[in-house]
Amino acid sequence: MIPRHDLLVGGFPCQDYSVATTLKRSGGIEGKKGVLWWQIYRIIAESRQKPKYLFLENVDRLLRSPAQQRGRDFALILASLSDLGYVVEWRVINAAEYGMPQRRRRTYILAYRKDTAIARATADAAEWILHTGTIAKAFPVHIKEDTVTTSFHINGALDEISAEFSTDKMKAKFENAGVMADRLVTTIATVPHYEGDHLLLGQLLLPEKDVPEAFFIPQKDLPKWEYLKGGKQEIRKSAEGYEYKYSEGSMAFPDALNKPSRTIITGEGGSGPSRFKHVVQTASGRYRRLTPIELERLNMFPDRHTEGVSDSRRAFLMGNALVTGIVEKIGIVLLHHIDTIK
Repeated sequence: MIPRHDLLVGGFPCQDYSVATTLKRSGGIEGKKGVLWWQIYRIIAESRQKPKYLFLENVDRLLRSPAQQRGRDFALILASLSDLGYVVEWRVINAAEYGMPQRRRRTYILAYRKDTAIARATADAAEWILHTGTIAKAFPVHIKEDTVTTSFHINGALDEISAEFSTDKMKAKFENAGVMADRLVTTIATVPHYEGDHLLLGQLLLPEKDVPEAFFIPQKDLPKWEYLKGGKQEIRKSAEGYEYKYSEGSMAFPDALNKPSRTIITGEGGSGPSRFKHVVQTASGRYRRLTPIELERLNMFPDRHTEGVSDSRRAFLMGNALVTGIVEKIGIVLLHHIDTIK
């Protein structure tokens, strides 16, 4: 039995859309993880009284997944939420563009049951997206230069959308912000409007004396790290014996302390050399990985929030987590709207 609730919060698994997977290989909503979206759908549909509000999250790739039918997965989600009786707004937010310490882009989705005052307040969709909406109040934007507001309907049963969306018969594009009501989508390309302070990677680091020795990179291992972080143009051989040309660009080594960090990934833990793990240089000149506390700070968790499991597990958890400052700010505005919009 699903208990009665006003707000459903969730981040359905995103591996099928992850930036760690190419769009060509992405299984999208039909992949093993993507199908779990339908469990959220089931919870809503089977609730004795559908929750008034939904707050969901996924990677930014959701808006253009899968590769063969760009945007189909998001169209299915919007259409199914509309059929359940919700008005939906969304925005892709990069936390670093609003002063937070990590460059992490995610799609945030808010849905309002149609009989709520907030749902009725979205009637002027463009105004809601750009000025008066919950996400707009939390994270102000401007309309992107030389772009226009686009509107289109998502028509058909869900199986028809699955087969035909983003084909010549049903061509549409989701921008980084939008509103959907009664399957009518209004979407606008926006850019952040932020003039406040910025938290930087260097501001969140522990003093060198407080960092366990295990996080420092031995001098003998530095060439391995430098190779993995560096640019490459080389001939490699496949398992079947075929030769191919492999190339990739270089990455910053060490990571810049005067910028927000790169996105934390789930493979951040462990001492082995890696292209994607963060490495910083200390005041003494030594190179080291980030500690679990520093990874927590980059997601704006309290220090030692993940304490009680291994360091590698703590890093994995932070690679899967959100920048909590985003959720907090949206939640505060949502609560204010619930209290004030009548």
